[in-house]
Amino acid sequence: MAYKIPLFNLNFDEREAQAAYDTIKSGWISTGPKNTELEQMFKDMWNVKFAVSMTNCTSALHVCCMVCGFGPGDEVICPSLTFAASANCIRYVGATPVFADIIGPEHINIDPKDIERKITSRTKGIVVVHMAGFPARMDEIMAIAKKHNLKVVEDACHGPLSEYKGKKLGTIGDCAAFSFFSNKNISTGEGGMFITNNEDMEKKARLIRSHGMTTMSYQRASGHATSYDIIGLGYNFRMDDIRASIAIEQLKKLPGDLQTRVKVRKQYVDRLSKLEGVAVPFADNTEFVSNYIFPIVLLNSTKERRDKIREYIHAAGVQTSVHYPAVHKFSTFAGLGAVLPQTEYVTDNEITLPMYAALTEEQVNFICDTFEKAVKEIK
Repeated sequence: MAYKIPLFNLNFDEREAQAAYDTIKSGWISTGPKNTELEQMFKDMWNVKFAVSMTNCTSALHVCCMVCGFGPGDEVICPSLTFAASANCIRYVGATPVFADIIGPEHINIDPKDIERKITSRTKGIVVVHMAGFPARMDEIMAIAKKHNLKVVEDACHGPLSEYKGKKLGTIGDCAAFSFFSNKNISTGEGGMFITNNEDMEKKARLIRSHGMTTMSYQRASGHATSYDIIGLGYNFRMDDIRASIAIEQLKKLPGDLQTRVKVRKQYVDRLSKLEGVAVPFADNTEFVSNYIFPIVLLNSTKERRDKIREYIHAAGVQTSVHYPAVHKFSTFAGLGAVLPQTEYVTDNEITLPMYAALTEEQVNFICDTFEKAVKEIK
């Protein structure tokens, strides 16, 4: 059906179209000067030493696990309330994901106490997901990592420019991954970024990105090199310059877009945080965040009721979603035997409402009115 109010809104205009056109006309469309420009923008905006563009966030997460040295026989702790890529990347390198629970409906990020409980002699790292763009409890997580000598990967795909105690998400752990998927805050259709402050990790990531080659085509074509060696196993994780040029325009828009999202979220929170029978995750957050999505959790409810409420809202012309099905319940991970009561409750009772800068005050009020009616009528 066509929704009156969709879940996401693509923040594109003639600037992205012109950037793609100009890159095509330049005669160089694979990884080249636009990727270099995009990487520099990330370094400047995140105040981070190194950035390496990638085909997507999944490849960036894969690279994170590789440069952290995870491998066969290792265990890496991660949440189950996330997209499957956050756990798949651990398996790509032969390690085993160990799922930790979330804190609860009011704070749907990974629980540091459960991380500590899940640590064994085989644990080598933690993949932290900043759900909806809100920071996990990084002070506690980094203290645990230091105590047990663990690497920390930040899956920051929801949180471009989100902050935690004055630091940008993605700059706190050892390395991080960002997503430019079509519905993300920065959208190029597909694309991603790896960042780190560790020079050795950056060098490894850059080699892995392009077949382990010591130089790339653009360097050779522009006369900066005439040959190359392959010094290790690599992949083709390169982003093309067409997408990089679009990402550059998206990055220029990002600060203003996020400022507007703050206002949209405030209206939601003011309307829904006092509604009986629901929890607004991170309602007490005071730090600047990306507000990638607006999740809300039904209390004392069931999956069946949640689905009926979603159908009610859809019938009124408002699109919703669920972020996410529990990863540990998927068939491919079921054999690991994870039992995560908080995660399982939230994944059965969460509803994602529309969130983007273009939402009007009238639209948000309509969404809240519809949601409130559904919660009161459907028992």
